[in-house]
Amino acid sequence: MVSLSDPGSLAILFTGLFLGALLKGATGVGLPVIAIPTIAAVYDVRVAVVLLVIPNFFTNIRQIHKYQEHNLKINFARNFALAGIVGAGLGTVLLAYLPLALLNIIIAVVVIFYIALRLFRPEFHLSTNVMQQWELVAGSSAGVLQGAIGLSAPITITFLHACRLPRPTFIFIASLFFASMCLIQLPVQAAFGLMTFDIAILSMLALIPIFAGLPIGERIGRTLSATVFDQIILVLLTSLAAKMLVDAWLSFSL
Repeated sequence: MVSLSDPGSLAILFTGLFLGALLKGATGVGLPVIAIPTIAAVYDVRVAVVLLVIPNFFTNIRQIHKYQEHNLKINFARNFALAGIVGAGLGTVLLAYLPLALLNIIIAVVVIFYIALRLFRPEFHLSTNVMQQWELVAGSSAGVLQGAIGLSAPITITFLHACRLPRPTFIFIASLFFASMCLIQLPVQAAFGLMTFDIAILSMLALIPIFAGLPIGERIGRTLSATVFDQIILVLLTSLAAKMLVDAWLSFSL
């Protein structure tokens, strides 16, 4: 049940959204990483996933417009986004039923392996040909996660980071990907009765702290060197892997 009259819950919710917006403004990703656990702590995971769809769409549309000139000349961004739409539709259908513990472990292991690879083989990167070969698999898999748990970053960030894209290109492709998935998430959520009137109102109110935090994060991001940006993404991936392992352990221990 979502309550719009509890000031304590709303304060926690808006603080989490503001901090997530700072991270997204600086790196192009990260809003759900902070917002999903925060909203789930106040309400539950299902509410968190549904509530973030509208803010995700508008914040990513804003960044698409801002960074559109940094798109790759190949059709990578378009194909990656289309694969995400297909995956997100399936993930949304599974939102109420999907057992997540084993999936969390598998994804966390993949992310940890990639982090170890980057630390011990810092020159590692995916070539353009490999990017194109795996874009549909990575995009659809990330879409399933986005639809089911609202957090596709373990795959999205890992894959795009391995491509060694410049920060503006990274932000454009990630933003197009996330915004595209919202186009299928919202109608499917509405069809299954997941998007209620109260959640829709709270979702619109969530835009206030998010749009307050985004420009501050963007100013911070413009001062980051490529090395610092790289390190922030690796720390973010480490946090994601740790969270997924903890979630899986808690699921098995219940």
